[in-house]
Amino acid sequence: MSRVRGVLAACRRFPAWLGARWRFGLTMLALFGLALTVSGRIVWLHVVRHDFLAEQGDKRSLRHVPISAHRGTITDRNGEPLAVSTPMITLWANPLELEPARERWHELAAALGVRLDVLAKRIEDNAGRSFMYLERGVTPEQGGQVMALGIAGIYQREEFRRFYPAGEVTAHLVGLTDIDENGREGVELAYNDWLAGVPGKRRVVQNRKGQIIADVQVVQNAKAGQSIALSIDLRLQYLAHRELQRTIQEFKAKAGSLVMVDVKTGEILALVNYPTYNPNNRASYSANGSRNRALVDVFEPGSTVKPFTIAAALDTGRWKPGSTVDVGNGQMQIGKYTIRDVSRGGVLDLTNVLKKSSNVGITKIALDIGHEPVAGLMQQVGFGADTGLGFPGESSGRFPLHTRWGAAETATMAYGYGFSVTVAQLAHAYATLGNNGVSIPLSLLRKDREAASSQVLNPATSQVVLEMLRSVVEEEGGGGQRARVPGYHVAGKSGTAKKSRSGGYTEDSYRSLFAGVGPVSEPRIAMAIVIDEPTRGGYFGGLVAAPAFSRIMAGSLRLLNVRPDNLPETMAQHSIQQRGRS
Repeated sequence: MSRVRGVLAACRRFPAWLGARWRFGLTMLALFGLALTVSGRIVWLHVVRHDFLAEQGDKRSLRHVPISAHRGTITDRNGEPLAVSTPMITLWANPLELEPARERWHELAAALGVRLDVLAKRIEDNAGRSFMYLERGVTPEQGGQVMALGIAGIYQREEFRRFYPAGEVTAHLVGLTDIDENGREGVELAYNDWLAGVPGKRRVVQNRKGQIIADVQVVQNAKAGQSIALSIDLRLQYLAHRELQRTIQEFKAKAGSLVMVDVKTGEILALVNYPTYNPNNRASYSANGSRNRALVDVFEPGSTVKPFTIAAALDTGRWKPGSTVDVGNGQMQIGKYTIRDVSRGGVLDLTNVLKKSSNVGITKIALDIGHEPVAGLMQQVGFGADTGLGFPGESSGRFPLHTRWGAAETATMAYGYGFSVTVAQLAHAYATLGNNGVSIPLSLLRKDREAASSQVLNPATSQVVLEMLRSVVEEEGGGGQRARVPGYHVAGKSGTAKKSRSGGYTEDSYRSLFAGVGPVSEPRIAMAIVIDEPTRGGYFGGLVAAPAFSRIMAGSLRLLNVRPDNLPETMAQHSIQQRGRS
């Protein structure tokens, strides 16, 4: 203790000026050490740890933003656009940044075209979040007006929006996409992977508010989707849509469908349904209106399949075109079932069996040859089989595979009951008949080369049946006279089928059908029409569906520039001369 006191006493004896110099030196030494430490740290970070600092700086200023990919275009066979993607602007906001600018919300609401209270509620509901959509799919001009306000927290990005130039005319076939351009219906869904592009990325510099202040580089280019050319001809599609709508309105029907096929290629030239919807206006979208009935709905084809029963009989060799069958008074009993004809005909040859659409006559023919030839041919022309179109939700129909065929099952199959088909299958079957018995797979895409085909019907038989069906349309007493086409020979068959219900059939609900090909001399088009539940002016297929077939077939053959084969000689010569001049 005494030693400590001695040291303190000695210190008090130092001169005052020496103590001041000591304190100054100590302070300077401390400052120098601090400066040396800071300089060393700076050198360390900028020289030794430069990469670390650069990375940290980039994380706070460099960002990767997506580059939207352009979705592939869908066109008709002639290049007419059916689905296109247009650049649009999506506006979004950061509610955390937008909240302080509350006094300018009224300007934002006016630019967006919404009420201030609605906008305010949306912002308040998203308070605490850093992202919310303001408006998606606005035009660049509209987006520019909003961004020009300069309100903090408002941002934009470029996207694409799908438009459908043909609207409701091609809606069931083309389908539609959702707001993110992902396929949801029709071809858009079936070929989504093909149509959808691959988004790219670009590196940008953002400020502390998240605003892009500079583009640095494109890291990955966006890859546009592939385009698709469909098989349909938009001119024929418009024509078919107009006439189908007219028929449904005229007969106050529930719905209708039509499929037109190129006989030589299997390409679907037109596919329409009614009711329909406008894919550009989602407010018109409904489950009932959006269903592609031509490929999804199934029905019993009725008398439209009788020509195939006749073809099966001819192929057996047991029946000839001139063979006759006695239908008596137009009634026939099979077990507990009574088969009836609409008209009584006595003794009929095969052509008149078709002209009078005799259920009794076709039943006697089918029972004579047995179920195997008839069922075999029905399946060969595509009934009950997948068409291979790959359309979402498409039905393959239903064809019976009885282990034991009774007389009733054979009879009902022969005149179009007891099994179900789609409109596309029915049109395909008639295309096979018009193509000398050669079956070519259907296609919704334009074909650039010939597809595989198979001979399913004797060519001579198909020609004989076509001539019979020409008589059905053109000669007196046939049920298809309203299907006549001025200037052309056409062949076809009407059908009227009761709609089925649980436990049997309805008494007053029908489907009116007509299917045929034209021109007979060199078939180019096969077509099937189904009108569901006509309620005014009649319900027979020859009355309801046949006139629509006539108008659509006439217009289509002319649009395709198919040479007439049923003109008086002088008119035919004039037509040839006119074609030569053109």
